Amino acid sequence: MALAEAENPPRRRRPAPDPVAVLRGHRAAVNDVCFHPSLPLIFSGAADGELRVWDTASHRTVSSVWAHGGSAGVYSVAASTRLGNKIISQGRDGSCKCWEIEEAGLSRRALYTIRTSTYHFCKMSLVKSTCSTCCTQSGLISATGDIESQSTVTEERELGTCCKGPNIMAIAGQESSQNYLRAVSLFYFLMHNTECIHASVASHDAVPSSRKLSNPAVSQKYVLYKSLKQMFHRCGLCMAVQAFFPCGAAYVNILSSYEDGSTLLWDVRNPGLPVSSVKYHSESALSIAIDGLCNGGISGGADDKIVMFGLDHQKGAFILRKEIKLERPGIAGTAIRPDNKIAATAGWDHRIRVYSYSKGNALAVLKYHSASCNAVTFSSDSKLLASCSADTTVALWELYPPKTDSQVGLKTRDEISQ
Repeated sequence: MALAEAENPPRRRRPAPDPVAVLRGHRAAVNDVCFHPSLPLIFSGAADGELRVWDTASHRTVSSVWAHGGSAGVYSVAASTRLGNKIISQGRDGSCKCWEIEEAGLSRRALYTIRTSTYHFCKMSLVKSTCSTCCTQSGLISATGDIESQSTVTEERELGTCCKGPNIMAIAGQESSQNYLRAVSLFYFLMHNTECIHASVASHDAVPSSRKLSNPAVSQKYVLYKSLKQMFHRCGLCMAVQAFFPCGAAYVNILSSYEDGSTLLWDVRNPGLPVSSVKYHSESALSIAIDGLCNGGISGGADDKIVMFGLDHQKGAFILRKEIKLERPGIAGTAIRPDNKIAATAGWDHRIRVYSYSKGNALAVLKYHSASCNAVTFSSDSKLLASCSADTTVALWELYPPKTDSQVGLKTRDEISQ
């Protein structure tokens, strides 16, 4: 028996890798981090209001600006192919700012500021689409109903630039006053250079008088607002949003997660009521990520559960793929690699957890940070993972690098020869 055990020793699990680099320089908790889609740059925003740019090759600071007030801080940063050489920062001061990336780093002043009047903990979301999606914006016109936005779209079509797609930012709306029905869930901005066009997904309106309620159209609208009020009273505050174009579509859908653990799917063409809703979490759903095909995603919250789900766009329904039980509760951030192979989560227990996105199997638990992890993100080439933490650091990781074209070709030739 002893001889058999000696000949077949138990397989030891490979230890989790260490970060390839740790970016130090912030003096406060780092709330969010993102990669530039084409340049070797990474951006991080801290609770003291500092926005930093790092070089992913030299691992050094390129530049930094005090983007938002110190008491408010930078809560979210985002970059996308549509923005080009610009990035967006969100602060707890009720504003989002657009910054230009120059040769020496970030512009010293924001190109423009979007006043959102929101002061909560829901991070913004730039619209996401599949690589094959070409946005004609026809669906957006019917959603906004704005003459100014329609003229802008027409001008873009004449210039032949609409194929680049619109810059849309979704963010949770502020609570309405007591004189209004609490039906403010989300709103988004259609951004054209320095001009921002606002459109509400779930708008609010004053309670009509009894005389106006005799009008069937007004009465129907009031019933809609009343149902929205009841729904949002049950759901609570919006904690996370994701805006995206369904594959091949020209209209925007929005996923939003709430305090009660529910997640809603919205279609901006019909903003009155959500398309579908589910409740995967028993406590607040704090983060949600959509995959590269916009056909599903992953969510985490204050409970001890991670959920992987699919989206049936034809039926407007959620499909539960897998629930992953955690030993310790609390997931502050989620991300899916652009190639849809790997998903990662940022935990309150200082850990980064990595999973196979297709199967939901646990791949690694990354241990470096000494405080709560606030966000994770992948580079556009799928080679790097970045994590940020309340310990004031940003860590870079190389995990399961994607196969190159030469490796794929070699494997194919071997399979053919066999």
